[in-house]
Amino acid sequence: MEKTLIFGHRKPDTDSVCSAIALSYLKNAIGESTEPRILSDMNNETKFVLDYFKVKRPKYLNDVKLQIKDVNYLKNYYNYEKDSIHKGYMTMTNNDTSTTLIVDKDKKFRGIVGMKDIAKDQISGNLHHLIASYDNILKVLEGEEVLRFEEEVEGNIIAASYKSTRIIESVKMDKDTVLIIGDRHSVIEYAVESGIKLLILTGNSSIKKEHLEIARKNKVNIIRTNFDSFHVTKVINLCNYIYTIIRKTSISCMLETDYVTDFVDHANRTKFSYYPVVDKNQVCKGIIRLNNLGEKTKKKVILVDHNSYDQSVEGLDEAEIVEIIDHHNIGSIGTSMPINFRNMPVGSTNTIVYMLYKENKIEITKEMAGMMLSGILSDTLILKSPTTTPVDRTIVEDLARIADVDYQKYGMEMFNAGTSLKGRTKEEIIYTDFKLFPVDDRKMGIGQVFTTNVKEITDEQNEYLELLESITLNNNYALCVLAVTDIINNGSYLFFNEKAKRILENAFAVENMEQGYYLPDVVSRKKQILPNIMSALD
Repeated sequence: MEKTLIFGHRKPDTDSVCSAIALSYLKNAIGESTEPRILSDMNNETKFVLDYFKVKRPKYLNDVKLQIKDVNYLKNYYNYEKDSIHKGYMTMTNNDTSTTLIVDKDKKFRGIVGMKDIAKDQISGNLHHLIASYDNILKVLEGEEVLRFEEEVEGNIIAASYKSTRIIESVKMDKDTVLIIGDRHSVIEYAVESGIKLLILTGNSSIKKEHLEIARKNKVNIIRTNFDSFHVTKVINLCNYIYTIIRKTSISCMLETDYVTDFVDHANRTKFSYYPVVDKNQVCKGIIRLNNLGEKTKKKVILVDHNSYDQSVEGLDEAEIVEIIDHHNIGSIGTSMPINFRNMPVGSTNTIVYMLYKENKIEITKEMAGMMLSGILSDTLILKSPTTTPVDRTIVEDLARIADVDYQKYGMEMFNAGTSLKGRTKEEIIYTDFKLFPVDDRKMGIGQVFTTNVKEITDEQNEYLELLESITLNNNYALCVLAVTDIINNGSYLFFNEKAKRILENAFAVENMEQGYYLPDVVSRKKQILPNIMSALD
């Protein structure tokens, strides 16, 4: 069963990563099949949390776009190289297709055969040559094994269609001869004495005991069939290995991981009817055509800590959103069907996840308590943020008890591990927690970085300002702001592009605002910075 993927926003912070992990554990505990994922690399704070509680890091998720493997195409559809042409024909007939795929013994793709290839072979191919397995011949002729000395038969086909004396006197037979014959004992005797490759007895003909002994001595393969000679001569070439008519050029394969949108573009350009589907090792998975696209299985996802397309994974519109757990304002995401949408005005998504554990009566392990506790402490700045609610405080006390930590001491260790800016580029720092918000037909970008050493930013202020101007210009943002939040002093310093100055002055009632302006007791982008800016834009 395909797992439901649970993930937070594109710039994963501790709350989003830990809520994905904790929610996935809960879902699996109640019998669902889920897996937590991240959309980009985790920050140092989150890495510290997972290492501290010895929790495995989630795998990276690039996108949830529909892929070929999500489509109900004709899977496990192929013929082996040494299947008979007749079997290939039946594969196509039984599946209402006009093309079959040919694979080797390891199921690696080798080429294709179509109805046209079979028709061409039956009309203008070498109708006198047979190369087939004994079993293929037996099956196509619905025959009976009389003598078998070889598993593979190759030879030149002769049908005994004229006088016995003429055949005996003028037709040379040897170890490369395949003879189709009815109840004509003199010719049979001549054939087995010549040591031919294969004797096909038609019309359920008998063979004399003495001729059978000669055949056994000379290792002549013999098959008996109820079909008459005319019918056998018509179908004998269908016993040939299908690889003898394989087509290897002008074939357009699709990887099972290719996106459906790319496949549609490709199919519209190439105009083929069928496309082989293979994996990265060229192992054949089946065959797809455009009309298969009506039946597809969308990837199922659960969103945590966000509910906006701008902040979510690429291809979300091609996935099935089954649930959203969030504590932010309601964003742009819509669904075609009703879903579980848990949105509450609390300090952290993990606060809501904790409530779900209690509602479902699932025991909270030390590891999961550590995850949820860390998410709440991170988003509420150890319960100092104005987004903190009494519910958050009560839950933190319980989770700290289960996780067996002093939450204030642990919270400072967590922030100290995560706020160091050493070894990171200025662009990485700006985009640490950078979110976009709509402004009419444009967007504004507001980044926030938490630190215990603001001097690391102010000492290189001019370089940060140049980068903010560049980001604004390159992305056509209405404004671009970096809020540097001082965890120890519980306030934020604002850095911004030049054109944003007047907007920010109006937003915070400041005259002649300078870069690095300090806002005491302002630590929440969601509740303190963003609402003021949006009001100034009205």
